[in-house]
Amino acid sequence: MKIQNVLVLPLLAGACLAQTAGSAPSHVVVTPDQVKWGPGPPGLPAGAQVSALSGDPSQPGVPFTLRAKLPDGYRVPPHWHPSDENLIILQGTLMIGTGEKFNRSASHAATVGTYTRMPKETRHFVWTKGETIFDVYGLGPFEITYVNPADDPRKKSK
Repeated sequence: MKIQNVLVLPLLAGACLAQTAGSAPSHVVVTPDQVKWGPGPPGLPAGAQVSALSGDPSQPGVPFTLRAKLPDGYRVPPHWHPSDENLIILQGTLMIGTGEKFNRSASHAATVGTYTRMPKETRHFVWTKGETIFDVYGLGPFEITYVNPADDPRKKSK
């Protein structure tokens, strides 16, 4: 896998490690007011915010949990991941569709309380209705590859 396909920033991975460095595994509780939001990684379009809750999403085979906050009307063009992607919707509505073309009418609403799993390498896209917050978890590495390389925000001119 090419390094430009890595979704997570080294800073995000560092934040995850800082939470557990030097200690044995322990019970973790993160209340909503303790979530530390930061800018989304460069693999996502501008406007996303992410918080590392546990694990290291950049490491192969290591469990991780991230919390994502996307603004109303946010969209991620068709893409895929090399590992399964698990989501639980906490706020708002995440519209999810499968396929290599972005098609709003072919998407399904994932509302508060919805769990969804996208198997590895499944081409899919998302967009939001209202500010949407969800947890994403799985086994690292968590990477994103866009179906159309021109959609990749890491390749757009600054």
